[in-house]
Amino acid sequence: MSTNSIIALELSDGSFLSVYHHWDGYPQWLGRILNTHYADKESVIDLIDGGDMSSAWTNAGWKLETLPKSGPLYYSSRGEDCPPQLAQNLTDLFKQCENCGAEYLYIFERFSAGWICKNTRSWDDNYKGVETIPEGALAC
Repeated sequence: MSTNSIIALELSDGSFLSVYHHWDGYPQWLGRILNTHYADKESVIDLIDGGDMSSAWTNAGWKLETLPKSGPLYYSSRGEDCPPQLAQNLTDLFKQCENCGAEYLYIFERFSAGWICKNTRSWDDNYKGVETIPEGALAC
């Protein structure tokens, strides 16, 4: 089973550029990866520019080969066309989450220049609540 998520960048006009993320989307893993490896706007832009991904941080390729360095594993690297999507507002962004079964939504906010995580699991008591991203880097 996967824990699907959406990773989004809030743009200056209040819209959002987003991508789908397939594996380990919970705050204890993806939240910490985003805080550790994608902590500034430039690195977030680079991450999202690659489009939808299996994982934001791995050293395993599509054929389970070990890659020379860790980083995102994009669907485009196996020939799929999955570019970032534009959501005009937060309502549209939550619709994207619903459409792909995302359990968490990560937004790099334009004013705070940091990550927030929202629970998008409608069956959870904390639905649409802000989740805490644990401190510290992962050993990976």
